[in-house]
Amino acid sequence: MTGMIPTVNVSYAVTGKSKKTNELGMRPMQERAYAKRGEQYLLIKSPPASGKSRALMFIALDKVTNQGLKQGIIVVPERSIGASFGNTDLKKFGFWADWRVEPKWNLCDAAITESGKVAAVGKFLKSTDQFLVCTHATFRFAVDKFGAQAFDDRMIAIDEFHHVSANPENKLGSQLKGLLERGKVHVVAMTGSYFRGDSDAVLTPEDEAKFTTVTYTYYEQLNGYEYLKSLSIGYYFYDGSYVDSILNVLNPKERTIIHIPNVNSGESTKDKYKEVEQIIGMLGEWQGVDPDTGFQFIRSKTGSLLKVADLVDDDPVKRSRVLSALKDPTEANNRDHVHIIIALGMAKEGFDWIWCEHALTVGYRDSLTEVVQIIGRATRDAPGKTHARFTNLIAEPDASQENVADAVNDTLKAISASLLMEQVLAPRFEFKPKPKKSPGEECGGGREQYGGHAEGGMGKSETTPIVEVKDDRVVVHISGLRAPKSEEAKTICRNDISEIIADFLQDKRNAERGMFDENMMPAELTVLEMARIVRERYPHLSDGDQEAVREHAVSALNILQEVKRTQDLPYDVKTDLNVKMTMNTSFVDSVKRYALDVRELNIDMIEAINPFEEAYSILSKTMNEERLRQIAALVKTKRTKITPEDAKIYARRAVEFKQVHKRLPSPTAQDPWEALLADGARAFVRFKAEGVYDQKK
Repeated sequence: MTGMIPTVNVSYAVTGKSKKTNELGMRPMQERAYAKRGEQYLLIKSPPASGKSRALMFIALDKVTNQGLKQGIIVVPERSIGASFGNTDLKKFGFWADWRVEPKWNLCDAAITESGKVAAVGKFLKSTDQFLVCTHATFRFAVDKFGAQAFDDRMIAIDEFHHVSANPENKLGSQLKGLLERGKVHVVAMTGSYFRGDSDAVLTPEDEAKFTTVTYTYYEQLNGYEYLKSLSIGYYFYDGSYVDSILNVLNPKERTIIHIPNVNSGESTKDKYKEVEQIIGMLGEWQGVDPDTGFQFIRSKTGSLLKVADLVDDDPVKRSRVLSALKDPTEANNRDHVHIIIALGMAKEGFDWIWCEHALTVGYRDSLTEVVQIIGRATRDAPGKTHARFTNLIAEPDASQENVADAVNDTLKAISASLLMEQVLAPRFEFKPKPKKSPGEECGGGREQYGGHAEGGMGKSETTPIVEVKDDRVVVHISGLRAPKSEEAKTICRNDISEIIADFLQDKRNAERGMFDENMMPAELTVLEMARIVRERYPHLSDGDQEAVREHAVSALNILQEVKRTQDLPYDVKTDLNVKMTMNTSFVDSVKRYALDVRELNIDMIEAINPFEEAYSILSKTMNEERLRQIAALVKTKRTKITPEDAKIYARRAVEFKQVHKRLPSPTAQDPWEALLADGARAFVRFKAEGVYDQKK
């Protein structure tokens, strides 16, 4: 192994709040969702283990009992997740009804053909029973067969909602759109990851606007645990075979899920069975197989007996035995039931093993959603489990290899995923314009490099702190920040910033330019590219609201990068434990310390930060200089042509530049940003003369 990138480290206050229940037996997330139970379209964004399944039970029982709906249908992506909606006693915890699903209506357990399951849906719709559980596939076939009208006056609950897509080729997405247009069903959508692995949105903006969103953040969930105090995410490079390096990041004493690489990836040897054998051989001496569980017995080099579950073996009899053993409810609280799980496509979404301390993934997964789901396997709370980590073991790019471009892409994707996880794991930010120093004081001073708002003039308020903490929210006051005007824009800034940042980070070109284009100015990413993404996601917003949303997204992304810069702390390679972690009571403290360091935050300063600068700094510490130059040569890009939409932004910035400097930006200026503003303004004039903007109307 050649190096490591400890990219994300978060410590939590361990308040126990997220596990406390109210008089109805509801945890905080469930109570928050239940408060919105009367909404026709409800979107619940909440992390794994926060109780989404039970929240749905509370809501579904109310909709069928008190809101006049005939029935409720719960739709899950795969059969194994259907177990989350089995019969559950709720009365003994204070609720007014128990959750019951007749065995014949839990189609995830049915040993019948798909056509038989679809027929069962038809019988259920004609029955007086309340609830049915089926897979996404069964539901799609049922809508095709019976038509959307057959589901009128019913609740449709879609678990793992990120499987839906606004792309017309996504069948479930198209059917949902039809149900929404018909307007005669109630929809409850639930997801722990409102991101997709492709460029498609989950919902179109007009459909998403119909939903009332309930958000419960990772930070709220983990900060309110009883035992788990810290979480770290690291990316580690290796040369040669990953099996030879795996023990450099794998601690056999930790309860671990190992996801070996996809057979089509560069990290794979193309023989998954041999890879499992080699991993077992690295762990110790094979001692046989438990006939009851199918677990492999391994005598480790320290003498302890490890129990390893192999989910890579395709033999249906062997896999069924292992899966049954892993799901044995009598062993759910036994930390020593199994020590290590080796999987390829399993043990991800919906897989519940509370004792998992380390999710080790070899090779980058193409989907950000998949990364979030895998990390979620390790973020369960369990007695004695104080630290959890996710490790991505990636082949170091080598310019001499034929597939070097793929390796570079994986590296960039891994870095982008880590930046996204920082957003997911952080407390919710609320950005507000900082009040002026005194009544009537105008923004003065000149903005030297990045144009847009005037720098200075909004001096530090005597009464308003830079950072305030309010109920798991971090309120940050920023000078010169635009405030959203419309209610929709305010909602976007409050709930959807992570989705905007996900779109920004999933654009590989942004990471390429941000890390390896020496001629790139930060504003080309923070102003132009982020503006493009906001414009494409919310084309109906006014220009002012689009700009406000962009500024909020950039602030959320870059403030975290600056906070991370102040936390350049050493790590133990083997355990990935932050040796100074005990000094940090929570992530919020880190933000406070950063705010005290900078004394004043203004939007110009934030926009002048390259979102990938700190990631490159970490990367440069793990790769030798020659290798970095080779990668830079591969991803070096030329400046793209100025588009009509970009020209509009440049023109507005040029006007703001003139207001501050009392002159137009010069195309021959030594400051590259000023020269770019001049070029963009000229392009705007040219496009306008050519009638381009008239044609777009």
